[in-house]
Amino acid sequence: MTITVKDVAKRAGVATSTVSRVINDHSSISEATKKKVRKVMDELGYVPNIAARNLGKRTSSAIGVILPPLDSKERIGNPFYLEIIEAINDEAQKHEMTTAIATAKSFPRLLENVKRMHRQKQVDGFILVYSDRDDLVIDYLYENAIPFTLVGQPYKNEEEIVFVDNDNQLLGKHATDFLIKNHHENILFITNTTHESVYFERYFGYQKAMMLAGLPALASVPLEKPEDFVGFEQLLKETKATAAVVIDDIFALRIIQLAEMYGYKVPENFSVISFNNSIFSTLMHPYLTSIDVDVSELGTMAMRKLMDQIHEVLSTGVRLVVPHKLVKRETVVPLTQE
Repeated sequence: MTITVKDVAKRAGVATSTVSRVINDHSSISEATKKKVRKVMDELGYVPNIAARNLGKRTSSAIGVILPPLDSKERIGNPFYLEIIEAINDEAQKHEMTTAIATAKSFPRLLENVKRMHRQKQVDGFILVYSDRDDLVIDYLYENAIPFTLVGQPYKNEEEIVFVDNDNQLLGKHATDFLIKNHHENILFITNTTHESVYFERYFGYQKAMMLAGLPALASVPLEKPEDFVGFEQLLKETKATAAVVIDDIFALRIIQLAEMYGYKVPENFSVISFNNSIFSTLMHPYLTSIDVDVSELGTMAMRKLMDQIHEVLSTGVRLVVPHKLVKRETVVPLTQE
């Protein structure tokens, strides 16, 4: 038999509204009454309904995880998002919180979803698992003083926004340094996004490594639309590139296939290094050399920092940097010196 609030109220000799106030620890109820009602709840084995309790508290005991617009198969299939959602959810459970996902195919639609979740009090705060120059969502959250944590580096208000990130500029430099140490000099930086902060930071790191080594830093190679791929073969020939830093693992696999279609062989005469160390890095040969960004730690810390804000522990912006490590596999080999 299910024990209800009415059952508790009847046994305790109080109104059902009093039981509700005791559940929500309302200050209008005396400690003696709270003690009596709680004793009856224990005796009957009554477990408060979380949804009902939250209505009284005007909280949801849930957080929203905001994904970027999933406007391509590569984004939809990117394991980064699934891994970070899993880490956020695991940490949320430790705080007795649940997670809700906000996603759409465009920023305007995504913003409407987030607004609805906020206005209907479905969540107590948000975690954005991306940082995009064209984002409308972060402005809405910031301007309305809604608790949120950003995974990535914000484009503005860095001193006030709480964000968790890797040092992506250092990641870009380390990836490029590794190729340089393997005697590569004509190195490309290839990306499928040019408006996310992760692109800017990693490309800056590439440029820094090249300049410090006295090598020419080439313009980044954006392959965002089908027509962008048309000139890729000619670009490889003109630059005489022997290696590439690619924005992430899933896109790196596509670049390997593309290079091999044009007669290059990875890693024999074209080395590739990427980022995230996802499941894709070991799904097919050659296994990808990749930089592990510790996705699990990014998600865990983002959730902890959001809880700090919800409980008003933090009053100013904080940047938390998660360490990374390079995982050597099969797609980078020393360039044969002629």
